[in-house]
Amino acid sequence: MPDLAAHYLASAEKQFRRLKGLGENAFAQVSDEAHFYALLDEESNSLAVLIQHLRGNMISRWTDFLTTDGEKTSRKRDAEFERDKKLTSNELLDAWNEGWDRLFKTLAALEASDLQKTITIRGEEHSVLQAIQRESVHYAMHVGQIIFLAKHLETENWESLSIPRGQSETFFRLK
Repeated sequence: MPDLAAHYLASAEKQFRRLKGLGENAFAQVSDEAHFYALLDEESNSLAVLIQHLRGNMISRWTDFLTTDGEKTSRKRDAEFERDKKLTSNELLDAWNEGWDRLFKTLAALEASDLQKTITIRGEEHSVLQAIQRESVHYAMHVGQIIFLAKHLETENWESLSIPRGQSETFFRLK
């Protein structure tokens, strides 16, 4: 079991780093700082809001991960969705990195034996393994939103973060 657990932790870290990189590659293609605040409609989130929300979630979930509830009383979740904050793109990327740094430091400190421990998130019990999976799915959903929105905003200049349409055969032939 320890080998499988260590493999899982390494795999989880790799996937989280992949998600972080995809988001950063999307941000790098955003040509106008105002695009970080663009909305598709009144119910959608901007890139800035998604960054603020992910940061808030990560700081809350991964701080004192094994010993306190993942939903910290100090977290102001509703404020993460406020649209009136006007941070620069550099400030937003600093917030993005702060959240991810907290996640990676906590993940690196976990031992294989920790995966079966029980933690709580909003009072609900999870094994550490379940909590990692929960956050992985949550972050993947929001990084997908970030990519969709950035691609929509930068349509004409967008460079695919995967295999471009119509390029699969070429891609696999080069492998």
